[in-house]
Amino acid sequence: MRAYSPIGCFFPAQSGEPVPANLAHHKHNSKLATLAHHVYERAVIAHYTLGSLTLLGISLLLWQWIAARRFPLHQRIGTAPQPMPAVTLLKPLKGADAFTENCLRSWFTQEYSGPVQILFGVASASDPVCEVVRALMKQFPQQDAELIVVEELIGPNAKVSKLVELEKRAKHGIIVVSDADVRVPSDFLQNAVAPLANESVGLVNCFYRLQNPQTLAMRWEAVAINADFWSQVLQSKSLKPLDFALGAVMLTRRSELDAIGGFRTLADCLADDYQLGNRIARNNRSIVLCPVVVECWDPPMSWAAVWKHQLRWARTIRVSQPVPYFFSVLSNSLIWPLLWAMVSPSKWSLAALVLCATIRIFAAADLQWQLTRSTNHLFFAWMAPLKDLLQFGIWLCAFLGNTIEWRGRRFKLRPDGTLSPNPT
Repeated sequence: MRAYSPIGCFFPAQSGEPVPANLAHHKHNSKLATLAHHVYERAVIAHYTLGSLTLLGISLLLWQWIAARRFPLHQRIGTAPQPMPAVTLLKPLKGADAFTENCLRSWFTQEYSGPVQILFGVASASDPVCEVVRALMKQFPQQDAELIVVEELIGPNAKVSKLVELEKRAKHGIIVVSDADVRVPSDFLQNAVAPLANESVGLVNCFYRLQNPQTLAMRWEAVAINADFWSQVLQSKSLKPLDFALGAVMLTRRSELDAIGGFRTLADCLADDYQLGNRIARNNRSIVLCPVVVECWDPPMSWAAVWKHQLRWARTIRVSQPVPYFFSVLSNSLIWPLLWAMVSPSKWSLAALVLCATIRIFAAADLQWQLTRSTNHLFFAWMAPLKDLLQFGIWLCAFLGNTIEWRGRRFKLRPDGTLSPNPT
């Protein structure tokens, strides 16, 4: 006899009878059902995981936005203390472009009541920037300024090699270091030097903006610099005191430099600004952000040049702060809703994608306005989601190699953040 099963299969009524052929078919269906169940379980896990990451990403963006808006950006001090202390500006240079003269001129026209010494350092007397410096020194003969040729290279970081020599020529107790492409407002020194009156302050630095994004690639980088970078610094600062410095302009005392061994100890480091601030912070000194924003003026850059710049920056941060950089991908407010919508398309995931992209665009537009006080970027606000997608690729590439390109030279980046000039 045979008994009929509700699921459509025949089972043996008693042992010893032959197994029907459709039992094998039932086992096959059972395996398919099990496989489908496993796929469904994984789909549910992916759905809720990506949904949670989407919520986390947009929450981190909102926190970043709020932290940035609470900072007194562009605020000036009232009456400056008198007399103002004497300062020495160290300005390592290489090459010149259409913006170099105006950037350097801004240091000659500071409204600062104390003595200011300006030391320019170049690697070769034939560098075209020498003509620019000499012309400015002739135009401002009352300014204590000197052009110094530094031929000795003491490490892979050519900028630091210049700083080592300039440090020896410094006359004053407060040292200012500034990148070549930085233009400062006329009251910058008055505002930036003031915090050093507090002995617990070891270094003062400031935010900077990319002033002249001339290509579409530079517009993308402008989102990274003018919207994201400074606001992420303030987000980090809301958790703990700063333990690094931003390299556009840094001010410290000679005594702080002496305590860490001077610039010579940074000759092999890629992120000399990060290392300078970190070592001063480890000596129980605070790192202060001056609210005055300076400008960075760069020549036109292609997509390839911007990509290399961003990748060098990413790998620098990765070796400087490996754990925070690894988890920084969680704050990518577009990649997670996009993956969610792709893996688990539904009205909820698609709505989340549209909402996150909209918030991201508005946040980036507002943050850029906060920093630049300009509306020129508003037409390119749509690039913020694109920046997040490309940034995810840069985040991945940061872990896939240790080679960087810097001023036309290739280096290998060691795990401790130092450079090897001959990558293998």
